Amino acid sequence: MSRGIEEAGGPRRGVLAGIRLTSLRLRVVVVFGLVALTAAVSASGIAYWLNREAVLTRTQDAALDGFRQDMQSRAAALPLRPTQEELQRTAERMADGDKGYSVLLIGERAQGKPIVGASDPDAFTMTDVPQSLRDAVDDRQETAGGNTAPYHLFWQRAERGGTPYLVGGTRIIGGGPTGYMFKSLDQERQDLNSLAWSLGIATLLALIGSALLAQAAATTVLRPVHRLGEAARQLGEGKLDTRLRVSGTDELAELSRTFNKAAAALEKKVADMSAREESSRRFVADMSHELRTPLTALTAVTEVLEDEADNLDPMIAPAVNLVVSETRRLYDLVENLMEVTRFDAGTARLVLDTVDVADQVTACIDARAWLDAVELDAERGIMARLDPRRLDVILANLIGNALKHGGSPVRVSVRPVDHELVIEVRDHGPGIPEEVLPHVFDRFYKASASRPRSEGSGLGLSIAVENAHIHGGDITAANSPDGDGAVFVLRLPRDGSSLSGDADGTGAGEDDERGKGDAL
Repeated sequence: MSRGIEEAGGPRRGVLAGIRLTSLRLRVVVVFGLVALTAAVSASGIAYWLNREAVLTRTQDAALDGFRQDMQSRAAALPLRPTQEELQRTAERMADGDKGYSVLLIGERAQGKPIVGASDPDAFTMTDVPQSLRDAVDDRQETAGGNTAPYHLFWQRAERGGTPYLVGGTRIIGGGPTGYMFKSLDQERQDLNSLAWSLGIATLLALIGSALLAQAAATTVLRPVHRLGEAARQLGEGKLDTRLRVSGTDELAELSRTFNKAAAALEKKVADMSAREESSRRFVADMSHELRTPLTALTAVTEVLEDEADNLDPMIAPAVNLVVSETRRLYDLVENLMEVTRFDAGTARLVLDTVDVADQVTACIDARAWLDAVELDAERGIMARLDPRRLDVILANLIGNALKHGGSPVRVSVRPVDHELVIEVRDHGPGIPEEVLPHVFDRFYKASASRPRSEGSGLGLSIAVENAHIHGGDITAANSPDGDGAVFVLRLPRDGSSLSGDADGTGAGEDDERGKGDAL
């Protein structure tokens, strides 16, 4: 049954949960936020500018139009040489009502003797009129072309005490007083400030809304991507039945379908390869078992022939010796193949016992008549809980390989290191070529292609390292630092009970068929 990936990562997270600084989700939110912020600020800025111009223009036009009409209807009615009282009264009338501005009239009671009439002397005096505006108002222009009047109405925005004001001025054509108006724009400024705050709050709300929308959009888009990543991780962990639930017709749905097809194809291919591997393993095991019976008979016959070798015809004796050696070699190969199939099938088990390691090494060397060729450096009393038969297989292969391909003397040293047992096998031969070192534990690997019919099958060291692995240990191969020979180092835990699941020492047994040592 396929495994569907629906919601990876557990319960639904909050809006900002799980956002990393480098995550795609954060980048989507930031991009959305920047776009929204840019759009909101631009819209708010344009709206503020348009409203500001509209408000100021409307206020300014209303004030200037009222001032112009008053100048034409009231100030123009004054005599050419008005009195102070007439100017004052006219200025007050011009500023009456809800016009909201102060008026200043300037006349002459005699040539070069100006008089001033102000509607509110405390609020508006000549010092409040910018000099540039005075010059523009007093400047008589030529009445030519499109200009039909020598004097015009001029205005200017100024600021006094932090308060903005509108100042306008003009003079009566043909003689008469000059008038100035002074209107506060503080109310308009307050209105515009309120508008700015409103637009700022709207911009902030737009930014928050865009972040929420971006989060929702990112969740919608990234959830399938996250499920795809989770499915890919499970597929990489070996769960080949992992599949994605597909819904919709968009690009992500198509990607999910493609993933499911690839996963199904991979599962089928792995299943086919596993079936072929299992078939090959079963074939090797069955073949080895089938060969055992005739090989047992052949071995018995060869033992008889070997006993009678001295009485045979000298012409026949070499052939008999060849048959005897090749039959033994074939028997060893079959035993090694059976040992390898047990490792591949996962049926190899440890049968643990507490042993004196020095005694075990001595027994291995003595059983193979290597006492004269091997130097042993091992103190008695180094106890370890391991499988004696498998330790014997490891030692036989390592020492036999050193004697066959190295050089005498071969030295075997045993020492405990913390919770490990370290056994070092060193020879004094030419060493192992550097290009060979990575392959010394490969199956059927022989260091020299010119020795295809050497006595070893190329399985000995691979069986030794498999036996080390089943103990929870390992074997390493290297050349001696002084360049004199090769060094194989076996490391095993001193107590393998936890690996075998046998804390009481009984062990889970298997066929006690010893795989004899085989060298490179």
